[in-house]
This record gives sequence, structure tokens and C-alpha cells, in this order.
Amino acid sequence: MRVETADTAPTEADAELVAVTLFKGEELPDGLREARGAGDARGEYRKAVVLHPDRPERALGVGLGPRDEFDPERARVAGAIAARNAAALKAGSLAVLPPDEGGSGDVAAALVEGAILASYRFDRFKSSGDGDGDAEAKPGRLESITVLGGSEAGGRVEAARIASEAANRARELQDLPSNVVTPTFLAERAEAIAAEHAAISAEVIGPAEIASKGMGGLEAVSKGSDEESRLIVLRYAGGGDGTPLGLVGKGVTFDTGGISIKPAGSMHEMKMDMSGAAAVLEAVAAIAELGLPLELIAVVPATENMPSGHATKPGDIITQLNGKTVEVNNTDAEGRLILADALAYAVELGAEPIVDLATLTGAVLVALGSTYAGLVANDDELAARITEAGERTGELAWRLPLHPEFKELTKGTAADLTNAAAKRKASTIYAASFLEEFVDGRRWAHLDIAGTAWDVGREYVGKGPTGYGVRLLVELARELSDSDRQ
Repeated sequence: MRVETADTAPTEADAELVAVTLFKGEELPDGLREARGAGDARGEYRKAVVLHPDRPERALGVGLGPRDEFDPERARVAGAIAARNAAALKAGSLAVLPPDEGGSGDVAAALVEGAILASYRFDRFKSSGDGDGDAEAKPGRLESITVLGGSEAGGRVEAARIASEAANRARELQDLPSNVVTPTFLAERAEAIAAEHAAISAEVIGPAEIASKGMGGLEAVSKGSDEESRLIVLRYAGGGDGTPLGLVGKGVTFDTGGISIKPAGSMHEMKMDMSGAAAVLEAVAAIAELGLPLELIAVVPATENMPSGHATKPGDIITQLNGKTVEVNNTDAEGRLILADALAYAVELGAEPIVDLATLTGAVLVALGSTYAGLVANDDELAARITEAGERTGELAWRLPLHPEFKELTKGTAADLTNAAAKRKASTIYAASFLEEFVDGRRWAHLDIAGTAWDVGREYVGKGPTGYGVRLLVELARELSDSDRQ
């Protein structure tokens, strides 16, 4: 999508739809106050009114609510509302006027983020018509966005475009069915990312090497599937100082639960159990496109979790990459097994700090709903930076505590660890405490995105995939690239 800034009045903007943002109780800009419909534009939050001025032909008043409650999240919502109205009106070009203090980069970027995220559509498997001959009734596609005023925010607007389009690519990976998005497909996407960016190199490790390296978790989870597993490694050489930032994303392309099979009712949604992998892959692509000056290593363990005569059974004992043994007491707690090997491999490759993203536990959805991801970390500064990055991007994270008593839950009876504690206590924290066993004391943070990766319902992501984590990781990388990470 083309995104630009222009120091142009809304009445002079060259766009098929011009959206102006408006605080509650305040007036529309000059040239729009006498437009037909202007009396209905009162600035109520989330309310939009179509205006018919002399010029432009069509305009939209988008309410921001009270001035003292305004923040970039409300700008994100306003951008989404404008984009959705543009689609409904079949407007291919949209110009948006920020609020008066909204010439700031943060607000301009948020408007663009909201508009691009809201323009996402997954329709590649639909025929061009709907069978009734009214294909013309379908919404149009937004092709360009112009932010009016504040041309000094051009750099922030372009960065917002890059990160938001990366998030939409992650959403498409989430949306695609599992007969398309296999471990091999994710590996091919990683190789395509590397081919697009000279600073990125890709390595794909297959089943034989996974076994020879001693990655018992990834090997065990993949045993039940005819689809071969892959361990995907992307290296980004951005020229920064210090140890490389490590990103790890869970890539279970379909999760039946294995022998500990899931209920059938919502199993079709388990194609999204690779949401962490999608976020990590597309975040790396965006970081390279932005040219951020840091070193980065991304590790994605990719597999299906299927039941079969070859599948790992409850009670089996495996050995992970770092030598620790695990009783697999629940094959539906598979994500922590593949992440354990990926985290240990990131440690071997020298990454620090390390951040992992995973749709790991249903318990986090019970605890935090779809508003916050669960954040668990062994380093206060890293946790704070992730929290702040999430607040800036609207991808919120709530820190949960680590405590030595949680380690008791991870201890096995016949092995070092168990992947499923006998007592159902603090399930999200327990899973993170299990993962901590594989980071070798490195600075590390875990984001459980089971509640935020899908079906959040915000204006700019709606129902379905959200691409959660892409923009947060890009913002975190930007912050870390500006600081001393030694």
C-alpha cells in the first residue's frame, strides 16, 4: 500500500475519501462545517458520519471522544474506522487529517497502523463472484493513504506502514489452512524473506539433523505426523554492537493434541497454533526492511502435532537439546517441548536477550482474556521494555510472576521435568517456568499469546487473526538498537 504525508487542507486533498478526526464537542475544520451531515458530527468516540461538502465530493467525520481521553490507541481505532468506511464506499484512496496536536509522529503512525490493519482481507480461496452475480457489492480495496499535515512525521508513517504490512502478512499465515501452511511452507517463507533482504540469511534443518543434534522435544512432537518437521533459523546482520537479540516463535502448524486429543468442537482453529512463528518471521522481515542497526537470530521450531501409531505417548520420556529429560505426561502440552529445544539452540547460537512468543496455554485466556498477552521474564529491564513497546503499539502485555515454588510443579518423577504438572495450578506461569529451564540463565522473556493472537474483536483487527507480536517485536528491536544491550 502506498502511504505518504502531505501539507494539504482536507478540502484540497486528492483522495476518493477524506476523513477528518474530531474531538467530542469541537468543530469540524474550515470548509466542512457547512457540509451536508456536518450537524451529526459530534466527535463521539467510534462514531463516523459521512459528509457531503462542495469539495471533496465525500468526507467522513470520525469521532475521537473527549480530548483529555485521547491517546494513540484511539487514533488507531479512528484510522481503522476510516479505512472500513473507505472500503464500504469503494474508495481506493484515503486521506486522513489527524487532530490538531496529532501532527506528532506517534499519532500519525497510529492512524496509519489502524487503517492498514483494518484493510486486511482474507479471500484468496473465494471465487470472484458470490454465485448470485453481485460481485460489485463487495467492498473495495484501499490502495493509498495520505496523512494530511505534519509532513515531518513522514519517517514514522513509513515505519508504521512497514510494520503494519508485516503484521498483515503474519495474519495471512495464521489464516491459511494447515494443508497449505505446513512446516515446509514456513521454511519456504523464511527462505523467501532471506532472498528479499541481503542482510538476512536462512538455515533450514530437517528431521535427520534435528534428531542428530539431540532435539528430542521437536522430534517427539513430530513423530505422529506425515509432515516432516523443520527447525528454521534466520540471522539478520544489521551491524549493531553486542550480542544478537534472539526471537523464538512456536510453529505448530496444526495441533490435534496428539494422543491427548483435543475436543472436536473448535479443533479447526488449531491451524493458528503457529501464530508465534508467523509473528517472528514477519517481524524479522520488517526489521530488515527498516534497516535497524542490530544483530538478530530467530529460531522457529515447526511441526504438526498428530495422533498415529508412531506418535509419542503419554508417559514417554525424552531428552531435550540441553540434556534435560522430560516426562511427556500430556501430548497436548507440546508447545513447551519444541520451544525448549529452540530456546536451547538460541542459547547455543549466542543470543541474548531472548524473547519467545507462543500460543501456549488456554489458561492465559482465562486469566487475561484477549486484551493482554501473558508476560513472564527473568529480567526486570527486559520485561519493562516489552511492556512499554506493547503500550506504544497497542499490543498489551501483563507481567506474571516467577517464583521458586513454581519450579516444584515442573519436577518429574522418573525424569528431570514433566511437561504437565499433576496439579492444575498457575498453568501459564508453570509453562513459562518450564521454559526457563532451557535458557541457561540468559536474559529471557516469554509472551503467551494464546488469548491475543486470534479473535480479539478490536476495530483494527476484528475477528480472526491479529498478527499480535509483529509490531511489538519491531518496536522492541528499534528500542534495543538505540541502546547498549551489553
